Amino acid sequence: MHSNNISFPRSTSLPTDSHVAAPYHRGYTLKQDFSMSRKATPITPPLSPGHSESSDDDDYLLDEDMNGEDEEDCVDSQENDQFAQPLTPAQSDFSGMQIDTHPSEEQPQPPLHLLENERVHLQPTGPGGIRLSDFEVRGTLGTGTFGHVLLVRHKSPQPHSTQLFAMKVLRKTKISMLHQIEHVKAERYILARVHHPFVVDLFATFQDGLNVYMLMSYIPGGELFTHLRRAQRFTPDVTRFYLSTIVLALRYLHSFNIVYRDLKPENLLLDARGYLRLTDFGFAKVVDDRTWTLCGTPEYLAPEVIQSDGHGKAADWWACGVLCYEMLVGYPPFFDETPYGIYEKILVGEVYWPRTLDRLSRDLIRGFLNPDRSKRLGNVNNGVQDVLQHSWFRGVDWEALERREINAPIIPRASSTDDAGNFLSLPIPPPEDIPGFFQDDATIAAQIRSDMLSYHFPDF
Repeated sequence: MHSNNISFPRSTSLPTDSHVAAPYHRGYTLKQDFSMSRKATPITPPLSPGHSESSDDDDYLLDEDMNGEDEEDCVDSQENDQFAQPLTPAQSDFSGMQIDTHPSEEQPQPPLHLLENERVHLQPTGPGGIRLSDFEVRGTLGTGTFGHVLLVRHKSPQPHSTQLFAMKVLRKTKISMLHQIEHVKAERYILARVHHPFVVDLFATFQDGLNVYMLMSYIPGGELFTHLRRAQRFTPDVTRFYLSTIVLALRYLHSFNIVYRDLKPENLLLDARGYLRLTDFGFAKVVDDRTWTLCGTPEYLAPEVIQSDGHGKAADWWACGVLCYEMLVGYPPFFDETPYGIYEKILVGEVYWPRTLDRLSRDLIRGFLNPDRSKRLGNVNNGVQDVLQHSWFRGVDWEALERREINAPIIPRASSTDDAGNFLSLPIPPPEDIPGFFQDDATIAAQIRSDMLSYHFPDF
């Protein structure tokens, strides 16, 4: 029997080198990449604008016509006799699972828009532009494997301009050691060219002798993960609002053939008005056909990612199904104490359905969680249009939502413009760990010339 108050072990994002295993522990601790830290602070409760009653009934079912079945039988599974016995962690290639019915028929899809043609909107840096020393560090919003996310304030802000920013600080030696150089460069390349109301903004990048820095928009409302854990689960109406913004963000990114690859509540931040902003593009990549890198968060990995069968935009739609389930139920459909245990459950494909989950919600989630990506919702002939027109989204004004004209269900509370109360209070790194904030141009330039890793980051 599952419970709505269940406590499951939460994974961190996997490094792109599949031989480097990420520690596996509950999401209340800091994850290893750069979603912000969590702190329990008062917020406006998630009230449903419509009639979406829920109960505390913990029973599970497959469909309404199976109400008489025992709970153990009330699951969805990929109907195949090879899953009569569970997989073992030793079967790391999971070669028995057949994901695509016609994988060889897929052809590379040209993007609707070329990312290389988009204008680079970063501010100039160095002499004549902005410098790291133009900012003062006001706090630490998060910490992870590669460094920190700092709250910084511009020392001499222009009138009517934003004063607070988030500064992502990545230690170059750790980036190199974990083989993340190309992904850090890809994150800069992508964020420098994309611009969407539901995607975090990148304003400038820097480097010194130790780190590379990314100056980004400060999103004060904290992670959706925090608000979801506090509410335990969201109503269908609240879930619909958030999932709709994610669908629009993915529609925009996929128009450039950008695969995000790390969708989860920890990477969704609430802005001051309660709208989501997609953050942490460390695993994002332009993919015209397929890519084979194992990366992401175990609970959200699509079967084709686990099997190294090559993946593309369809992996993001699978993650949408996992996220939708987690928002409605309170925990993801596939979880275990170890990553391999999660992989087994994803490939077996059994999903428990609470009785509180209505038929339309189950139909939407099933569409996203189709193991055959050629039939997966969002990845068939009509693409994202099939998602927009799904009955579960009936009544959503997509244009008004993208213009941010709809009231959000959760408005984060903030006592002032520089309130960081939705993040943990963490110590500020010592000056020697972030030297660029305290050094002049000549000193930084000399350090960069003597740093063997600096040539990897010529655009920073």
